[in-house]
Amino acid sequence: MKKIFALLLTLCSLLAFGCGSNTPTADKGAAPKLTALNLTYVKSPLNIPSIIEKRRNVFENAFKADGITVKYSDLNAGPKQTQAMAAGQIDICHALGGTSAILAAANGVDLKIVGIYSRAPKAFNIITRNPNVRSVKDLKGKTVAGPKGTILHQLLIAALKREGLTINDVKFVSMGIPETAAALAGGSADAGLLAGPAALKMTNDGARILTTGQGLLDATIVIAMRNDFIKNYPEQARKFMDAHRKVISDYKKDPKGFYGDASEETGLTIQQVDLMAKWYNFEPSISDSDIKDLEATQNFLIQTGMLEESKKVDIRKIITTENQFGKKN
Repeated sequence: MKKIFALLLTLCSLLAFGCGSNTPTADKGAAPKLTALNLTYVKSPLNIPSIIEKRRNVFENAFKADGITVKYSDLNAGPKQTQAMAAGQIDICHALGGTSAILAAANGVDLKIVGIYSRAPKAFNIITRNPNVRSVKDLKGKTVAGPKGTILHQLLIAALKREGLTINDVKFVSMGIPETAAALAGGSADAGLLAGPAALKMTNDGARILTTGQGLLDATIVIAMRNDFIKNYPEQARKFMDAHRKVISDYKKDPKGFYGDASEETGLTIQQVDLMAKWYNFEPSISDSDIKDLEATQNFLIQTGMLEESKKVDIRKIITTENQFGKKN
């Protein structure tokens, strides 16, 4: 009986202490090990940093030692990016329009703006082939095509306002950039809202720029991350931004050294890349002027009825910078 009792005590002890294992009991509240990083790849209008990062395996190399694979998504449209983020399929929207980021946050997507991807007001244009349209003021009563709810749409409203007009003074038809270019070329639109290579091709074919975004808006594109991704993997979030900042630094030192990558990826000539690259400011740090531009963007969304006033967000509260990663927010 004594031997049986001693054996039972031994079994109980083994069960209580994990049967003698040296592996600690898993913390049920801990996030699982990160094995894959899911981010978007948006190369247009001319996102040179993203082109460099993908072609030269920047993020793959940064996360290789951690055993983390990098998976790219070709989702370009802002709403599709944020929908995928809301579903947990995308960790980082790497080049997301400010309009899309604000709309997503206002509608419950738990995202954080962690940096600015670019500011490129000169890359966004109102273009015409109609000889009777010499200025934005001449667009009154005319048909204007372009993507609704975007920086280009915002540009149109701002340009009209500068001339004492409103969106109701034109016949605005919502369509994508390729369709807009076709409508402009075919004459079914008097003016089109175009950006990047599409705008450059159209002007090379004889169209005229009525105005760019310069002086009207900053055309702010952001870097956004899922809030739970930042909370669960702050070091990886920081490593991503560090790698991105290094690319920006290298690019600033020798921009022309990367034009070949951009040319091969976009189909533009080196000369065209050289021309367009000068329009872009890729500094990722968020400034007060960036916040003001995002606030103006939110006002635009409310004024156009795309965002209810009751859903308005505090822009500063949806911003989290690297020094705040890992802290409670």
